[in-house]
Amino acid sequence: IEKCLRCPEDHWSNLQKNHSITYLSYEDPLGKSLVVVSVLLFLLTCLITMILMKHRNTPIVKANNRNLSFILLISLKMCFLCSLIFIGYPHKVTCILRQTLFGITFSISVSAILAKTVTVVIAFNATNPRSRLKHWVGTRTSYLVLLICSSIQLIICVIWLGSSPPFPQENMQDEVGKIVAECNDGSQVAFYSVLGYMGFLAFVSFLIAFLARTLPDVFNEAKYITFSMLVFCSVWISFIPAYLSTKRKYIVAVEIFAILASSFGLLGCIFIPKCYVILLRPEMNTKVILHQGKAQSK
Repeated sequence: IEKCLRCPEDHWSNLQKNHSITYLSYEDPLGKSLVVVSVLLFLLTCLITMILMKHRNTPIVKANNRNLSFILLISLKMCFLCSLIFIGYPHKVTCILRQTLFGITFSISVSAILAKTVTVVIAFNATNPRSRLKHWVGTRTSYLVLLICSSIQLIICVIWLGSSPPFPQENMQDEVGKIVAECNDGSQVAFYSVLGYMGFLAFVSFLIAFLARTLPDVFNEAKYITFSMLVFCSVWISFIPAYLSTKRKYIVAVEIFAILASSFGLLGCIFIPKCYVILLRPEMNTKVILHQGKAQSK
């Protein structure tokens, strides 16, 4: 006589008489593809960093605060690498690091871009002898913008971890016969606050860069920053409905894709034009061209 026994809460009754746990693993073809793309983009960022370091004393690198450029490149490297934390079986530590590390590194990236944009605007408008902005010219202002904007995101993440941090869970509701190992975000308000603040920084950067894009400077980054912020905002606006409608392990893949696409958008729009001039148009990367541009602006 067959006896029916109630399955434990973490098991499903199936033909194999076992339980099937699914998650985005490194052995999964999708997981492997995302790892390869993440590593390649990280190496590309390292290559761009080496090119700019080698030509760090040229006008195109020195323009618009080269130190902020290197800070931005370091944060983009972290963005590409932090996507790897989303792959694999979720544990308590990885669940906490996934969203907080992602939020902080992206905020540093966008804050650095905002600081670069503010630097461009202040430097151009401070040429007027009557302008009060001349007191704000220098690296101190850009570092202050970077520090304040990044610290606010850090405070949001600390409050998130102190009140309702992310934790691993086994989801048995989304698909019959399978258990989905995933990270519960804990406080949804905190999660969307991190995204919202990041979007706010991106919007402010876009707005200032858009207004400064026509400033007559031969090495003005504002037009590239405008396009990069447009790509960044487009990716994350598309991410929210995709995140809410996707189930199982693919929800992690959607977030990884958003991280990689937006990071590459920043890298490609801001730094690839610099590398193009350095490597293929070196005659444009001279003080003579810079002085001609300033003369035309006057």
